[in-house]
Amino acid sequence: MKVFTRLFRLIRINFILMRYNIDEIVLGTHWFYPLRFFVYLNPYYWILRNKLPRAERIRLALETLGPIFVKAGQIISTRRDLLPDDIAIELSKLQDRVPPFPGNEAKTIIEEALHCHIHDAFSTFDMDALASASIAQVHAATLQNGDSIVVKVLRPNIKKIIDRDIDLLMSLAKIAERYWYNARHFKPKQLVTEIAQTLYDELDLRREGANASQLRRNFADSKMLYVPKIFWEFSRSNILVMERIHGIPIHDIEKLKQSGVNTQKLAERGIEIFFTQVFRDSFFHADLHPGNIFVSDKDPENPTYIAVDFGIVGSLSHNDQRYLAENMIAFFKRDYQRVAELHIACGWLHPDTRIDQFEGAIRSVSEPIFEQPLRDISFGQLLLHLFQVARRFHINIQPQLILLQKSLLSIEGLSRQIAPDLDLWASASPQIEKWLRKQVGARAFFRRIRANLPLLSEQLPELPTLIYEVLKETKHQQEKLRFAQTIANSNAHEDKNRERMLKIAYFLSGVGLTSLLVLIMLH
Repeated sequence: MKVFTRLFRLIRINFILMRYNIDEIVLGTHWFYPLRFFVYLNPYYWILRNKLPRAERIRLALETLGPIFVKAGQIISTRRDLLPDDIAIELSKLQDRVPPFPGNEAKTIIEEALHCHIHDAFSTFDMDALASASIAQVHAATLQNGDSIVVKVLRPNIKKIIDRDIDLLMSLAKIAERYWYNARHFKPKQLVTEIAQTLYDELDLRREGANASQLRRNFADSKMLYVPKIFWEFSRSNILVMERIHGIPIHDIEKLKQSGVNTQKLAERGIEIFFTQVFRDSFFHADLHPGNIFVSDKDPENPTYIAVDFGIVGSLSHNDQRYLAENMIAFFKRDYQRVAELHIACGWLHPDTRIDQFEGAIRSVSEPIFEQPLRDISFGQLLLHLFQVARRFHINIQPQLILLQKSLLSIEGLSRQIAPDLDLWASASPQIEKWLRKQVGARAFFRRIRANLPLLSEQLPELPTLIYEVLKETKHQQEKLRFAQTIANSNAHEDKNRERMLKIAYFLSGVGLTSLLVLIMLH
């Protein structure tokens, strides 16, 4: 039965791919060029006279294939190290414009999850969805105490749909890797696994709620970013209840200006918020498309961002943070040797890599960027070029850094829409340098000592015993070594004596044998 399901789904996929002439894109590559004549067998090749660019056709095909393929396209768009620029940019435009499912179904799901009638939990519930995406949709409601909230509800049978499409995608990835050698460069099985992991994570809305709570704590005292409160008592794995927010969509520039919002300050705050998340908290919102960001106009001169939808977040290790901070500063100082040395120090490059070669490769892609005015230089493009150079030297870029680069491109694009003359480096460098100052010097040393003091105080009473055990073990090892040396010396002495006795025996035997021969000759 599973085979037939795959077959019918595959037939539909092929029909959609033919409709958008995706076969022309695939067979037009140099790997399949000898098979290019098959393109002429596709009826749509002759019907569609004015063909769209290849990236736009791929995006439209994914939108037609359905919500799971849209989500897959969004995830793949983050892999700028594997995709051509035009396709990656176009895929980043994919939006979850999915028709909502009936409100009665949402009501049933909520009642089953909470084990009560919907009006026992909420005083009001709007049956019409506020917004609808590929995984879930959102309904407005009110709690019994009058708090205005939204309820996010997973789509019915969404896991089965995801299982079906992931199974098919993995089958296609295996076929591609088996029969198309060059497909290994794009790592299709790894990409499908990454898509599956992201989708299955988004199926547990409690994970999204936990991400929101963490981000809310990180910015609890901030006037730059507001994160809505999660109501855990009403939240389950398939429903999430959070505070309803009101603000101006970030992409509505005209409305922002009409409300008197200081757009220059808004753009600067956006950059500052992002780099604060990356370097101070090592926890950043990684799904920063315009539909997830709003602006409060309560204080237009000091505008506040409001974030929603926390299904995808990123986190960096201390090593990753240091790599980014020092690399960015070295890049803007055009110290390419330092950039190359940092790659080796961070363990990203093999120690045997020639620094001069890597330095030259970085210089060749960076110098054209720095020919632009400083305010036009893109952090995201800078990281992208760095990743492209790194790939040539066989470095496996970590997924969290690819996610960071995608988020950085998003926030840069939004900031420049709001304030085209924004100098990104002037807004970001204070946060980066502030973080670096905290990581080096005597203060940083004593701060780390203070942070580890509870653990040290717990282990301190055991220190004399540990020292005694170490000394005892060291003495035991020394005695064993001396005993082994004594035995070895004794054996060596015995060997020398045995060798001396054998020489004497051989000498006496020789003398005896010579005497015997002389006696025989005399007789």
